[in-house]
Amino acid sequence: MPPRIRLRPSQLRFTTSPNPLSQWTCQQCRLASLASATTPAAPIPQMLASDTAIQHYPQTQPPAYKPPQYRKSQLHRQYQSLLRSTPLMLLFQHNNLKSVEWMGIRRELATAFAKADTELGVEQGVGEGSKVQIVQTGIFASALKVVEFWDPLGGEAAHGLSAEAHKAAKRNAKLRHGLEPLLSGPIAVLTFPDVSPAHVKAALSILAPSKQFPAPKRRANPGYYEAGVQNGLQKLMFLGARVEGKVFDAEGTKWVGSIEGGMMGLRGQLVAMLQSLGGSLTSTLEAAGRSLYVTVEGRRMALDEEGKSQDEGEDKSEAAKQ
Repeated sequence: MPPRIRLRPSQLRFTTSPNPLSQWTCQQCRLASLASATTPAAPIPQMLASDTAIQHYPQTQPPAYKPPQYRKSQLHRQYQSLLRSTPLMLLFQHNNLKSVEWMGIRRELATAFAKADTELGVEQGVGEGSKVQIVQTGIFASALKVVEFWDPLGGEAAHGLSAEAHKAAKRNAKLRHGLEPLLSGPIAVLTFPDVSPAHVKAALSILAPSKQFPAPKRRANPGYYEAGVQNGLQKLMFLGARVEGKVFDAEGTKWVGSIEGGMMGLRGQLVAMLQSLGGSLTSTLEAAGRSLYVTVEGRRMALDEEGKSQDEGEDKSEAAKQ
């Protein structure tokens, strides 16, 4: 049996590191940890107050003027997008239409737009993207002011709910966009994704029929004469339109709808107008040149006559002397 060695507790020394992973750590990492551990803390005044304020939002996305989670703010944003993306919009005043009446009106509009698409030779045209909806008049008017009088590219703000957009609309409150007389009472808008006179004609023949835009015949479309549809149409009043940022009254909108051939017809009328202007300009220039030529020729003939008369007079005087 080997002899036992008795050691006192004071003679015991621990050679292992308290961190079990330290034996697997490289020398550079140990030096880095030591350096970070010995870095002095920042002064207390510097920790309490910073030289530059911390920005809690991106520069291109400032906070909204009103809380964006409210329904009014979301409607304001929706109406701004609608006004910017819709080149053609018809405005109507409605008087407490029921859901069944709206359903019948939308059905008849879809039928009329499908017919217009067929006449234009397209399967899914402007009629597919057209939509009729009720808007909150006050919020719609405020959104229209922001769209008309605030340039998102000219300021720091990048959205229409910011304080910059609100200030721009308030600053230009005295300016007029033209729809002020129409934005009174309950309003419904019919939006089109493109300017199409054929679809304007189809919409007016359904929503506001007249002698110029007659309603469909009962035999061709019996659903149009249902009680729900007719009751709903009696509660609608056509006000005007907004076409490419310009305001048109009822008569101006009917003129847009009466353009034959749609946009192609409008382009044809423009080409014919330019050709007529070119022809009149050419005739005017030719007339000016012709009159100048006649004047010069007349003056030359007059000078020739004077020269001949002088020569004859000299010949007679010489003959008399001889």
